[in-house]
Amino acid sequence: MLTALRDDFPDVTISKIRFLESEGLVAPQRTPSGYRKFSRADVDRLRYVLTAQRDHYLPLRVIKEHLDALDRGLPVPGTGSPPAQAPVQGPAPSPAAAAVPAAPADTGTDADALLGAADFARAAGLEPGQLADCVQFGLLAPDADGRHPAGDLPIARAAAGLARHGIEPRHLRVFRTGAEREAGLVEQLVAPVLRSRAEDARARAADKLAELSALSAQLHRALLEARLRDLLRP
Repeated sequence: MLTALRDDFPDVTISKIRFLESEGLVAPQRTPSGYRKFSRADVDRLRYVLTAQRDHYLPLRVIKEHLDALDRGLPVPGTGSPPAQAPVQGPAPSPAAAAVPAAPADTGTDADALLGAADFARAAGLEPGQLADCVQFGLLAPDADGRHPAGDLPIARAAAGLARHGIEPRHLRVFRTGAEREAGLVEQLVAPVLRSRAEDARARAADKLAELSALSAQLHRALLEARLRDLLRP
């Protein structure tokens, strides 16, 4: 499955795919032993999601709305365009065919592409002042010219979503600190693999990093959900 996607999306990882699955954007079948079986339709669906994120900087909420419409044979929200095909959980047409709104003309198409502050804030759904606060409190780090890498958009979009619930960037330093500690722990585990002289050392390190990242995210989410469940108990 990764092989089928990496020609067009070289940065895609197992943890990324599992995150999209956890968000309900793809639902591969499971074998009796628990292994995921990605069909051609699942891969096409992932390609749709990854393209919409990379080329159009759409948040997952919007992409999911598009996919739900396509699954039901309805026009894509906000475009009025009918889908070329609409099987449930089936192959999705390309974002271009679904009339996904275009990104600003001066944006790049990969995680390392640099966006000006205004374009970055607009793509993330942040007000200029909120973006400045994210920088001030260490959530985002622009370059010397004030530009932001497109790869930081997920951070900015999460900050924008939390801001709608009254959680300001200054409250999010605990997340940054926690992420830095988790990254340090993962780095200790991956470093020995990177020091190996084997030709496939970097590939093995990348796979290990993806797995550790996915497990770390899974643990973080599970712990948070368990703690929040406690709030609802009588």
